[in-house]
Amino acid sequence: MSTPEFGIDTFGGVTLDVEGRPVPHAQVIRDLVDQAVLADEVGLDFFGLGEHHRPDFAVSSPEMVLAAIASRTSRIRLGSAVTVLSSDDPVRVFERFATLDAVSGGRAEIVAGRGSFIESFPLFGFDLADYEVLFEERLELLAALLKEEPVTWSGTTRAALQDQEVFPRTENGITAWVGVGGSPESVVRAARHGFGLFLAIIGGPADRFAGYVDLFERAQDQLGTPRRPVAVHSPGLVADSDEEARDVVRAGWYAMRTRLGQERGWPPPRPGDFEREIAGGALYVGSPETVAQKIAGTVQVLGVDRFDLKYDQAQVRSQDLLRSIELYGSQVVPRVKELLAG
Repeated sequence: MSTPEFGIDTFGGVTLDVEGRPVPHAQVIRDLVDQAVLADEVGLDFFGLGEHHRPDFAVSSPEMVLAAIASRTSRIRLGSAVTVLSSDDPVRVFERFATLDAVSGGRAEIVAGRGSFIESFPLFGFDLADYEVLFEERLELLAALLKEEPVTWSGTTRAALQDQEVFPRTENGITAWVGVGGSPESVVRAARHGFGLFLAIIGGPADRFAGYVDLFERAQDQLGTPRRPVAVHSPGLVADSDEEARDVVRAGWYAMRTRLGQERGWPPPRPGDFEREIAGGALYVGSPETVAQKIAGTVQVLGVDRFDLKYDQAQVRSQDLLRSIELYGSQVVPRVKELLAG
């Protein structure tokens, strides 16, 4: 297989200062820009920024922050992780990313998804009863807009378009993906509309997603659409030793799992769940060698074109994130490439 790309992404989670207090949103955003600059300096291929509308995450407008990052970086590709397309307007999404593509010199990417949080629906006046139709129609329209030709489209969730041109034009088009959490219907939808497949593997072993990669390839062949790339996003953090990495992440991981479980009706995490998820699940936490071995195994079993480490974790300090990025780019990625070549 060809050598994959390696990126990082973040939801812009609120970090802690040296005294353990939450950092203000404004400082978190400034720190994110510094983190992306470091990612560029250590040679990573992609930096993704999630969209959220809740107090534990600082970024509600990824494109604005990515534009600031573009002004301080030179080569790293910049995208969303994800753009919550269901509660946004595809025309405005295209316009914003086409503008980002211009200011970054052609480095913009869109990762469109339904999102794992629903705060944007009531915030922007959408009904959760329309969850499926909103995403289906808006993804269809975004796919048409990405061709950068006059668009004629009609649906039930926004005004129709008749031979409508949308600006600015890009110089070489925009790479676009659909973020998928594990639904076969979503995999086929991405293939039907000609998007890349971005698998969010946030729990359990990676090999259980092999069927989705196979489905994506078969669906593209049957639909007659060109083969598009496949990427994986999974959470983790790199430190100088396995023990240090676990100590940095453990408390925040349990706190986040408990809070989300209360919101969504999940059972609370059990003692040992954290260690089990590192050993055999989707948590890439450890020393450079430990994380490299696990990433190489995931790339080999799934045959993906890009691996993204979701490097931000709950209740950690910004300096821990900077160290994780530095180790990921300088030690983990080169070691993964060695393992794959061997």
